[in-house]
Amino acid sequence: MATPNNASLRQANVIAIVVPLALLAGAWSFQLWGGLFPCEMCWWQRYAHIAALGFAVLALIAGKQPGLQTALVALAGLGIAASALIAGYHAGVEYHWWQGFTACTSEVKFGGGDPLAAIMAAPTIRCDEIQWKVLGISLAGFNFLISGLAAGVIFALLAKGKRRAA
Repeated sequence: MATPNNASLRQANVIAIVVPLALLAGAWSFQLWGGLFPCEMCWWQRYAHIAALGFAVLALIAGKQPGLQTALVALAGLGIAASALIAGYHAGVEYHWWQGFTACTSEVKFGGGDPLAAIMAAPTIRCDEIQWKVLGISLAGFNFLISGLAAGVIFALLAKGKRRAA
């Protein structure tokens, strides 16, 4: 089996590291400084990016094993693609194109007081409500667009490198 040439593999791996890292940093920034807490489907998108980032870092560590690197970068691309698919579904739920099947989540903060009061006062983060958007696109919509494009570029680079290596 032919493996992608080094340049294509490196480019794909850089994208597989930078995109999930940037999107996770953005999500955490919106949460920590913007006060936008994630719903259940937001967490699913993050989990896929965390897995993709893990595979991409392992590919970086794999060193001079191009077959293993290729497989790990492909798995990272699949993780990014999975996040894009979840984000696409989530955006559809937010725009009320279809019904979601998840429960809403809540951000409970126990400040040393009454736990029941903290639970009752915690805001419910609904999966079907857009918390933030620009140009009519929600955060899930942006994740769908960015992750979908990134996954496509990763797989195109892997395929391009295989054609050159063959």
